[in-house]
Amino acid sequence: MNPATVTDGVRPGPAAEPWLGTCSEGHAVWRQYLRGQATVARALEADLLLEQRLSLAAYEVLAQLAEAPERRLRMTELADAVLLSRSGVTRMVDRLERVGLVTRGRVAEDGRGIAATITDRGLDQLHRATATHVAAIQRYFIDRLDEADLRDLWRISQRLATGPAASMTSQDVLGASAGCA
Repeated sequence: MNPATVTDGVRPGPAAEPWLGTCSEGHAVWRQYLRGQATVARALEADLLLEQRLSLAAYEVLAQLAEAPERRLRMTELADAVLLSRSGVTRMVDRLERVGLVTRGRVAEDGRGIAATITDRGLDQLHRATATHVAAIQRYFIDRLDEADLRDLWRISQRLATGPAASMTSQDVLGASAGCA
């Protein structure tokens, strides 16, 4: 692969100038990884919206709350768990609260923090949506990879998840500078 002539896996025609944002083969792999992840995420969300009227982000919020101790998380913990900004998770919780899937209240221990809690109705919605989500993961992800692919992806993902960025929170990335795209 010649990174100077590949952009998102598509080779430009003879008259096209190479895009300078693709700095190396590694960057081309990164961009393809993002494209694959985004394609699968869009398909998962489409199925959830069609069958459950629930976005993928809303599903993730409900799932994180359901798995948390006492089925509740501080808003900052929830934002970090679902990889949304604080304002993004606030807007999501607002929407879920309006339809009765979560509640929000002060944290008793300090009186200042706010926590979201999944409701019984939210748990019921999550259980229904999980069947759709699991079937979509099987169809759009697992069925498209063989055992060796899955093992390799597990190994690679584990390495990425335990690297220096693993402990970063949403606050840590606010000031991060961008290098080569």
